[in-house]
Amino acid sequence: MSTFAHTLPTPRLVSADLLKLRKRRGLVAVVALMTIGTVLIANTVIELMHLSDSTKHGPAGGVTMLGHMTWTIAALGAAAAAIVASTVGVGDRESGVYRDLVVTGRSRLSLYVSRIPAGLLYLLPFVAAAYALEAVASVAFTGWHPAPSIYLLVVTGLWTLLTTTFYYLFAFGVSCLVGSRSYAIGIVLAWRLALTPLLASIAALGVVREFVPGVALDNLLPAALHNAARQGPRLGMSLAAIVAVLAVWTAAALLVGGVRDTTQDA
Repeated sequence: MSTFAHTLPTPRLVSADLLKLRKRRGLVAVVALMTIGTVLIANTVIELMHLSDSTKHGPAGGVTMLGHMTWTIAALGAAAAAIVASTVGVGDRESGVYRDLVVTGRSRLSLYVSRIPAGLLYLLPFVAAAYALEAVASVAFTGWHPAPSIYLLVVTGLWTLLTTTFYYLFAFGVSCLVGSRSYAIGIVLAWRLALTPLLASIAALGVVREFVPGVALDNLLPAALHNAARQGPRLGMSLAAIVAVLAVWTAAALLVGGVRDTTQDA
């Protein structure tokens, strides 16, 4: 029991990893711009265009715009997740700090596991704030567009956080496996923005497409937003199948990344 407890990360260790991220001002600026900044700029520009010529440009709110902006937040949230995950995943090794941490006697597994919640605690507030701003804008600037319901806003917000969380965990495992921030970011972005929509659009693959995590996440997006936010065709998947696909991909990424991180030379 004591051996198992020794492998678990302590709140102090998680806080230390979180503090390392917060001290990176450049990272704070990039993540804030990709999430909160994007929503502010997009809604400001769209609404100003609407006010200048309402006959050519629609309002910034409503269900349709919520769908477009939700896809944008999710896409950029995945990119931000890749950046944060790769930073927390290999940052200590690249800076030479990891060797010092191992020398202190702390379990390598605890050092690995502690970085997972630390990165999420850092990343998710940015994404949550960005979506909250979009939710307010979708209601405040509705105009003649259909207004989203409270239920739709809540479910969409949860979907956005789930999507970001999945890609963070996936990117974290990949970064620990390849041991490089740039490679990990490139792999995750290529998978999320290029390969996922491509595979989803190839009808000849049939049921194989359901094994793609992006397809599973797309099936969880509220139907009211799907036509505005989707990248490819929506496949019918059961909730059990969606959970299984996401769980397997997440577990595989964290397991492979964990084995690599805890066994390679410090």
